[in-house]
Amino acid sequence: MTELRRVAIVGSTRLPFARGNTAYADETNLSMLGTVLGGLVDKFGLKGTKIDEVVAGSVIAHSRDFNIAREASLDAGLSPRTPATTLQIACGTSLQAALMLGAKIASGEIDSGIAAGSDTVSDSPIVFGNKFQHRMINLGKARTTGDKFRAFKGFSFGELTPVAPSVNEPRTGLSMGQHCELMAREWGITRQAQDALAVASHVNAAKAYDEGFHDDLLVPCAGLVRDNNVRADANIEKMATLKPAFDKSSGKGTLTAGNSTPLTDGASAVLLASEAWARERGLPILAYLSMGRVAGNDFAHGEGLLMAPTIAVSELLTRAGLGFDDIDYFELHEAFAAQVLCTLAAWNDPAYCKDVLGRDSVLGPIDPAKINVKGSSLAYGHPFAATGARILGLTAKLLAAEPGKRALISVCTAGGQGVTALVEGAA
Repeated sequence: MTELRRVAIVGSTRLPFARGNTAYADETNLSMLGTVLGGLVDKFGLKGTKIDEVVAGSVIAHSRDFNIAREASLDAGLSPRTPATTLQIACGTSLQAALMLGAKIASGEIDSGIAAGSDTVSDSPIVFGNKFQHRMINLGKARTTGDKFRAFKGFSFGELTPVAPSVNEPRTGLSMGQHCELMAREWGITRQAQDALAVASHVNAAKAYDEGFHDDLLVPCAGLVRDNNVRADANIEKMATLKPAFDKSSGKGTLTAGNSTPLTDGASAVLLASEAWARERGLPILAYLSMGRVAGNDFAHGEGLLMAPTIAVSELLTRAGLGFDDIDYFELHEAFAAQVLCTLAAWNDPAYCKDVLGRDSVLGPIDPAKINVKGSSLAYGHPFAATGARILGLTAKLLAAEPGKRALISVCTAGGQGVTALVEGAA
């Protein structure tokens, strides 16, 4: 049996994230993905280099981008012999891409790979209803003038009403925010606690900028040089003035625009490799991607849409033979402040840990000082497919300054799934 190799995280790049319909209003998923991959190519001297595999994707995708990973790789200047695969698992897309590539590197199947993701709500695909779509198909097949006229028989202008992109869950009809409101009520998560977590995210992110942490991670795009959602002046008083965003009528809504991630545009990428491949090229090894886990739950029947990471983390730690006390940093994607707080509460709840996670005791509480120490999605924003690579790249750089330490990454996704990873500093 082949001995598994360690998976080196060489480094990462990302675009500054922008609130939807602002700085990147004229960009596309392809242009942003090509730009961020180009930044990675420039950063590590990969122009014309054959990378063994690129895996990337977008959640809000146009049909024209049928293999966006391949086109962006070519745009970025990688060798045309670099194969690329387009992947999508909602908000976990680029982290799942990294795990897939990591498994291939560990087994010796490949020596290098790039995981990436791009998303823009500013260039959302607009489609028509089924009736008008079928008319267009019939029009395309028409061979005579009569056939073309017959394609529009019974036409009404109402058919031209576009169908807006929806983020509602197909199985429940509820949005992610509405699902998270239900979770917050189930776990007794207060508005005050959510606002406090959101403020901490902004404060930590602003401090990271002041310290220069992001200087070598960001690739300018469309004139933007830093994330335009980070608020250094965020405070509890301002947060408290915001109205509920998803439950506006019951008087019990706790999720607001401040303690929820904004619709965001952006892209990110991470370079992974075997130790030998990196060292042969004189490239750094910031940290190691040790293992990962993906899980799903029965959210349609009450298990909580964004609670699957609790399962994935539990299974990952069992496999690794570790507990929370063995983890130095926790990078928990902040889709909503309530989601993070529900997750933390579940891990410390005896009944949940026994009935859902199959544990004899709780995973335990986590010291808040270990969570999202450089800020997370509530501050930076959340371009769906790009978030996992942003977090992985940030985590690797964080650990590069502290060899031998461990970090746990957790990302919730639409569809009741969670993607998690264990990252270890290079000793």
